[in-house]
Amino acid sequence: MEYKVAVLPGDGIGPEIIEEAVRVIRAVEEKYGLKVELNYAPVGGAAWEEHGNHLPEETLKICRESAAILFGAVGGPVSEQNLPKWKDVERTALLGLRKEFDLFANLRHIRLPSYLSGASPLKNEIVKGGFDIMFVRELTGGIYFADPKGRAGRGSGEKAFDTMVYHRWEIERIARLAFEIARKRKKKLTSIDKANVLTTMSFWREVVEEVATEYPDVNFENMLVDNAAMQLVKNPGQFDVVLCGNMFGDILTDEAAGIAGSLGMLPSASLREDNFGMYEPGGGSAPDIAGKGIANPIAQILSAAMMFKYTFGREDISKDIEKAVDNVLERGYRTLDIALGNVKKVSTKELGEMIVNEVLKS
Repeated sequence: MEYKVAVLPGDGIGPEIIEEAVRVIRAVEEKYGLKVELNYAPVGGAAWEEHGNHLPEETLKICRESAAILFGAVGGPVSEQNLPKWKDVERTALLGLRKEFDLFANLRHIRLPSYLSGASPLKNEIVKGGFDIMFVRELTGGIYFADPKGRAGRGSGEKAFDTMVYHRWEIERIARLAFEIARKRKKKLTSIDKANVLTTMSFWREVVEEVATEYPDVNFENMLVDNAAMQLVKNPGQFDVVLCGNMFGDILTDEAAGIAGSLGMLPSASLREDNFGMYEPGGGSAPDIAGKGIANPIAQILSAAMMFKYTFGREDISKDIEKAVDNVLERGYRTLDIALGNVKKVSTKELGEMIVNEVLKS
C-alpha cells in the first residue's frame, strides 16, 4: 500500500515538529511494510521568501496530487520592515487551504489522561480523572469567510464590519458528521450556539435539532457558548462530542487545550467529504521558542496519527501511535510546556526519538 502526503512545514516551530512527525511516519513504514511518499512544499512566510506569496500555485499543485496534507504552522513576529511577509499570512495560507480544498470539518481531539492531570491549571479535584473531548468545528463558513467585510467611513463615524452567514446545507453536513462520531464514542453530543442573541445561531440550533431526530440513540443537548466556556472550566469531563460553528469552535478548543495543559498537545484534522484531509497541530508557529529545541512535537505526531485514521482508514496505526505517546508520557518524560512537578525534561528531538522507539517495539 502506498500513500501520498504533501508536507508543509511552514514557519516558527513548524519545521522542528514536522521533522519528529516524519520520523514517526518512517517508523510506521518500517513496522507495517507501507510506503508513504512525502512531498515537501513551502507555505506561509517560508513561501513568501521563495515566491512572494503565502500560498503559491506550486504548493497547491503538490497538495492536489496528494491524499492528505501534513501542515506545520505559519506566522512570525511582525515589524515594520517585515510586514509584507507576515501580513494576513494565516488568512491567506491557512484559511486559503481550507477554502481551496473545502475542508469543512475540523476535528480537534483534546484529551487529558489522569497521569497528566498535574499539567492542567485547574484544581486536581476537577481534572483528577482526566477527560476526553472531540470538538467538531465547522471550518469553511461563518464569520471568517462570509461577505461583506471591511471598513468604511472617516473620523468618529468610521466603522469596521464582518458578516456571519450559515446555509442550511453547511449546518446539516457538519451536524451529521458530529452525530456519526458521537455514535462511535459515548453517544453524547453538545451543540454550541448563541441562539438567544444571534439570528444565525438561532437558525443553527433549529437545523441541528432537526438533524438530531435522525439520531435518537445519541443523547443530545444545546448549550449557549458563554455557558459552555464556563462549564469547560467547572467540569470538562461532562463533555464528549462538542459541535461548534467556526468562531466558537476556534475559541473553545483553545480554552480546552489550555485546560488540558498545553496547545502543544492539541492535534487536529480538517476533512473534506471524500476524506481528503489536512492535519495540523493547534499551537501555532510559536516564534519565541523556534529553534530552541523545546517545542512539544506531540500535537504534530498525533495529527499524523489522525491522518492514518481518517484519510487512510488505518485506525490500527493511529492507535499504535497514540499508545506510543501514552507510554512515553506515562514514564514521566515531558517537554518544557508540560514539565510540571517531578518529571524528566527532554528536548523536541529526544521526545520524538522516544515515541519512534515505542512505535517500533510495540
